[in-house]
Amino acid sequence: MSRIGKKPVNIKDVTVTQTGNEIKVKGKLGELVTVLHENLSVVIEGEELVVHRPNDRKENKALHGLGRALVQNMVVGVTEGYSKTLDIVGVGYRADMKGKNLLLIIGYSHPIYFMPPEEITIECPTTTQIKISGVDKVLVGMVAAKIRSFRKPEPYKGKGIKYSDEIIQRKAGKTAGK
Repeated sequence: MSRIGKKPVNIKDVTVTQTGNEIKVKGKLGELVTVLHENLSVVIEGEELVVHRPNDRKENKALHGLGRALVQNMVVGVTEGYSKTLDIVGVGYRADMKGKNLLLIIGYSHPIYFMPPEEITIECPTTTQIKISGVDKVLVGMVAAKIRSFRKPEPYKGKGIKYSDEIIQRKAGKTAGK
């Protein structure tokens, strides 16, 4: 049996509503909805939610762990939320908030304005740091990856936008070999 799939999800602080395969989780930070695969079934037992699969076929085993992880991520999202921090490295590179939009000056001939989705909150604690937060783990990750894609960190000087916990593998330049 799937090690992750067989673990129950603690739903003590949230309200879970099930309609067929649609799971709706509501907590103090918001509400999330997902549709699980038709092969999976969900049983709510007191303060725990358990995901079951019909048989041990390979696809159902994979879906079992995935379905449980999706529900767990929704529960954590509506109770605690998710956040990612990006660092901007480079001389003259900076970020600033203009209303709800993010203004990036990262070495191009023009500034870049990024309009985040409604569910995402972006903050700039310093001019070289961007904090992205929200209740949906996937959406937070996608927005962080999109902002990072505007100027990925390069391996020679390390300039660009990187995750705060990312380690850039540095390369030696041409003159280092002489």
